[in-house]
Amino acid sequence: MKKILTVISIGIVALAGFMTWNVFTVKNNQEKLTRLIANPKATVVAGTSCGCCKLYGQYLKKQGFEVDFQFGSQEEIDRYKDSNGIPANLRSCHTTRIGDYFIEGHVPVEAIIKFMQEKSPHKGIALPGMPSASPGMPGPKYEPFDIHTITQDGKDGGTFVQL
Repeated sequence: MKKILTVISIGIVALAGFMTWNVFTVKNNQEKLTRLIANPKATVVAGTSCGCCKLYGQYLKKQGFEVDFQFGSQEEIDRYKDSNGIPANLRSCHTTRIGDYFIEGHVPVEAIIKFMQEKSPHKGIALPGMPSASPGMPGPKYEPFDIHTITQDGKDGGTFVQL
């Protein structure tokens, strides 16, 4: 019985430590976002039936963004991506607009913050496809997330960062 209580106690302490670390990380991200952009509003443009897009929006909210969803048909989403110069090879299921930048797909907030801190001349960044374990996606992480830049003329600018 004593061993069981010890194991339970260790588990509770570990969980409390993780929760404290997570709250600290989110608060730190919120402070960075507020310094980078006056209004950390993210507009997620997604298909009406896309569950992972909604999960990505929830992820952004937890990271300090005010999130607005704009849902449409796949045809409307494709037109939005076309009209905003999102290259076909970098596309994912949703596009997020933050300030003057486009964030294509399930991009982790660390990459968004890094991109904004650098005051990039590029149009945005993209994590093509729907990689397992990326924000809003279930499953294990199989390889680093290769996040690309989107140039002002709507081309793949190459790798921005790997996370």
